[in-house]
Amino acid sequence: MIWKFLPLLLASLRRKRLRTFFTVASIVVAFLLFGLAQAMRSAFASSVEVAGADRLVTFHKVSFTQLLPWSYEGRIRGVDGVVAVAPQTWFGAWFRDPHNQVPAFPTEPEAYLRIYPEIRVPEAERLAWVADRTGIMVGRAVAEGFGWTVGQRVPLRSEIWRRKDGADTWEVTVRAIYDLPAGGDTRQILLHQDYFDEAKAVAKGLIGGYVVKVRSAEQASAVARRIDALFANSPAETKTSSERAMAQSFVNQVGNIGAILDAIVGAVFFTMLLVTANTMAQSVRERTSEIGVLKTLGFADRAVLGLVLAESLLITVAGGLAGMAGAWWLGVQFAPKLSEYLPGFRVTAQAFALAVGFMLLLGVVAGVVPALQAMRLRIVEALRRE
Repeated sequence: MIWKFLPLLLASLRRKRLRTFFTVASIVVAFLLFGLAQAMRSAFASSVEVAGADRLVTFHKVSFTQLLPWSYEGRIRGVDGVVAVAPQTWFGAWFRDPHNQVPAFPTEPEAYLRIYPEIRVPEAERLAWVADRTGIMVGRAVAEGFGWTVGQRVPLRSEIWRRKDGADTWEVTVRAIYDLPAGGDTRQILLHQDYFDEAKAVAKGLIGGYVVKVRSAEQASAVARRIDALFANSPAETKTSSERAMAQSFVNQVGNIGAILDAIVGAVFFTMLLVTANTMAQSVRERTSEIGVLKTLGFADRAVLGLVLAESLLITVAGGLAGMAGAWWLGVQFAPKLSEYLPGFRVTAQAFALAVGFMLLLGVVAGVVPALQAMRLRIVEALRRE
């Protein structure tokens, strides 16, 4: 029924075109920010979701910057419920320029691949990496970003680790390039732990921590307690948690992302509510006599109420959909670059659904007071103001 009054609604919006334009533009910007904020929320959430529920990480109890003995590996492997263990140390790598920082970790290739079965690498490349102590396996994003190919010799520099000959350059060979399922972060380099320990100048026999695969996710908490109990009261006590909990802790280091985004979106939407409500109030005041004429022609009070609310909804929905479309377009355009750092950055269907809900709520709340005023307006008073 409301569609037959669409020309009347559009005519009302064209009455003050500049005001309508700025109101809609404000709503577009608000929902553009909302869409990008939701994409950011999705990116942070995906970094936690992709973490395995059946994987644990073991670090020094004091801080993950403190090192653990490499000898702990065998003892952890003997804990009931443990399937595989791999050491992992932050290498602090960069290529050509210190700004080209790349996450790099020395580890044990075969154990690491057992722990992360989702890694996709050609069998020939996997065998080549396992066999070459100075070989590295790199993610697809790294290889494409630097133009590396399998078999290429590359110099990696480390801001933390120097070789025992005093150099900070580590000559390694790209032996494998791996991929991950959609949403996985392939911006990582993996070296051989034994080569790294043999060649480094300091902290021999020490590693940053361990990645542990357990038999089932249900056993994760119990296995974590057993590992920590194994090294209780030792010079290097451990703290073991799920990989998912560790990922969440890193997200939390930059603050409660959800609360920050909600605060920003709430402030923006509150401002848009005031702007839209003011626009609708002015529009109703300017059309008082026209409303009186409509009632004289037989429009019921409820019909007038519906027309004003429909006008408010038309403004918010049109602006909101344009803003969300813009956020989606920006997400698609910047996805190739942002995926290296925020692989889950995208405007999801849930975000669109939530946005539509906000559009409808904003339209109704902004228009309800002017609509009630128009509905209660008496014909005599309306025409008297002509």
